Amino acid sequence: MSFTQFIFDNPWIGVLLFIILSPFVGGIIFGLDRIVTARMQGRVGPPVLQPVYDILKLLEKEKMVVHESQNFWIFGYLVFIIITGALFFAGSDILLVIFALTLAHVFLILGAFSSGSPYAHIGAERELIQLMAVEPMIIIAAVGFYEVTKSFNTSDILAFSDPLILTLPGIFIGFVYILTVKLRKSPFDISTSHHAHQELVKGLNTEFAGSTLAMVELAHLYETVFLLGFLFLFFGMAAPIVGIIVIAIIYLIEIFVDNATARVKWGFMFKSCWIITAVAGVLNLMALYII
Repeated sequence: MSFTQFIFDNPWIGVLLFIILSPFVGGIIFGLDRIVTARMQGRVGPPVLQPVYDILKLLEKEKMVVHESQNFWIFGYLVFIIITGALFFAGSDILLVIFALTLAHVFLILGAFSSGSPYAHIGAERELIQLMAVEPMIIIAAVGFYEVTKSFNTSDILAFSDPLILTLPGIFIGFVYILTVKLRKSPFDISTSHHAHQELVKGLNTEFAGSTLAMVELAHLYETVFLLGFLFLFFGMAAPIVGIIVIAIIYLIEIFVDNATARVKWGFMFKSCWIITAVAGVLNLMALYII
């Protein structure tokens, strides 16, 4: 029995691996992101595990919140991001995964709104716009997976005999486009940004500090691992090495775009996401029905 088949037969193994390893895997990805960014700017950059050190440092800080409900909403955000990834890596229904992901971001938005800060309020509104901009493409990707594999289960999609990118190239392009929004990278980092030089205040995260901000950052690590796992579905176990190489190249391109472009207005982000969804995603679906 191969390791892959063992994981398929024991979905809880995948869940445990995701919960335990994602903070470190996500931390390494973010750390490499910071190093590449620093080298592009002529700096050395921090240690590769600096994102993990930052979270541990935030957990040691004094607990300070504007409103007590903030902790509840942000804890809900972290829990549902973990549930999203757990369902995904357990091979569950991808529609259920998308529902959990959306619900997680609703918790994040409510957490920002509950602070009462005008800056966090604007950040929450922009996060809501981002959510509406990317959701159609994610749902179309799920429908595309079903049309080819005849299953909504991520385990069946992952084990499909052929790489799905061959039959879903338009949906793949559309998903890569909205991935910039989901990773909060420029030019679509309209609700918050990891770049200090682009922020007078931290938008959505303005009123989060200490352990509350640590939960937000930890959720980002989990979500990044989940999003890259979602992208891997386009290659699956039919072409795993190619999938890993392509995902690494796409992430490097994301870093380059992040550092080479200025933030756009929310209207452009929203329209461009829906246009890409309509052109690349819907046309790809129509082609599947026709051919």
